[in-house]
Amino acid sequence: MRLWHELLIPKLPRQQLLGQHRECCALRGHGWNKKHATVNYVFQHSPYKLYQYHMKVINEMKNRGYRNDPLWEDPAYRGKICPMYKKDEIFEEDRRFPIYPEHDDAYMEECLSNLASKGIHLHL
Repeated sequence: MRLWHELLIPKLPRQQLLGQHRECCALRGHGWNKKHATVNYVFQHSPYKLYQYHMKVINEMKNRGYRNDPLWEDPAYRGKICPMYKKDEIFEEDRRFPIYPEHDDAYMEECLSNLASKGIHLHL
């Protein structure tokens, strides 16, 4: 599991972009608070931040003509088998860049290196 640095989202190849959508869906559903070394930082923030990040992924998918289930565009939605958040369980956080402060320059380099190891060379 990995959330790519948000500046990479528009440049991700199809497979990585759609994979990112699946990762976001899993994390928003029953994957929330399930420990995983690469994404543990996500759980230190409101689930709303994950929604904000996921919307960047969804908007890029739409830009490319891919379709998603519009239910994911509701910040309280957690998938078909997971109960929706109640209003007091999810709260809006300021819209900042980056959405996750952990997505700094070092994280960008880590993401680019990871993609390069898969034969994907992106230029910003």
